[in-house]
Amino acid sequence: MLCVGLDVDFDKMPESVKSLATKGEAAFLGQLFKGRARSIVTFNKAIIDATAPYCVAYKPNLAFYECYGIDGIRALEATVDYIRTNYPEIFLIADAKRGDIGNTAKMYAKAFFEIMDFDAVTLAPYMGADSVSPFLGYKDKWAIVLALTSNASAAQFQFSIKDGKPLYQAVMEEMMSISTPDNMMFVVGATKADKLAEIRTFCPDNFLLVPGVGAQGGSAEEVIAHGANDHGGLLINSSRGILYADASEDYAKVAGEAAASTARLTL
Repeated sequence: MLCVGLDVDFDKMPESVKSLATKGEAAFLGQLFKGRARSIVTFNKAIIDATAPYCVAYKPNLAFYECYGIDGIRALEATVDYIRTNYPEIFLIADAKRGDIGNTAKMYAKAFFEIMDFDAVTLAPYMGADSVSPFLGYKDKWAIVLALTSNASAAQFQFSIKDGKPLYQAVMEEMMSISTPDNMMFVVGATKADKLAEIRTFCPDNFLLVPGVGAQGGSAEEVIAHGANDHGGLLINSSRGILYADASEDYAKVAGEAAASTARLTL
């Protein structure tokens, strides 16, 4: 059930990797990379090789790449290519949290599913079904809709009552009405693990992407106890707790050990 979040922060990388940004070029998959792109691709490649035996999915958060401009975008593309080439069985999620309507939503879907070859993309449903439906027309691709998130201020909206139900439930039920469990998942934060059993009463079959395990304080054991269904039905994400488990030159080895330890909790 483990999903490794590739939320790459240049400032948190080991010094040995950060220093590559000032040391010319390096080739990966037939492309040359320099600057921060070289450091990011080197870091991701090592993390992926160390953690791939223990996870079923990777989830790059686009903000952690877009903030470095063209270097970051090139590094993201190279990361996706590296996973597709070397670990084609692993599920790839674009953590983009897009949410727009009409032609804009169609272009977002094209970008992530046709151009960048992700399997799934996270979406903010505030603008309604029009902002999600363009992503549902792709075979074997998934929309992952924000439902009940792990941030502290989530309650400002998500627990508001609509027609006698909390808003997150109304959102999930509306999204379920335009989709199937084969193309729709929902984000439910691990710090809301006590709500998972309740969610399973009206959403028994959809996969749930559960961030917040590890550095944010969520418990994989509680998530599984309350949220697993007969088919597993969970992708449990850990980012910082794996990526930055160690700051020495052994960072990849320790990240692999952290991934193995987290994965054992999901068996």
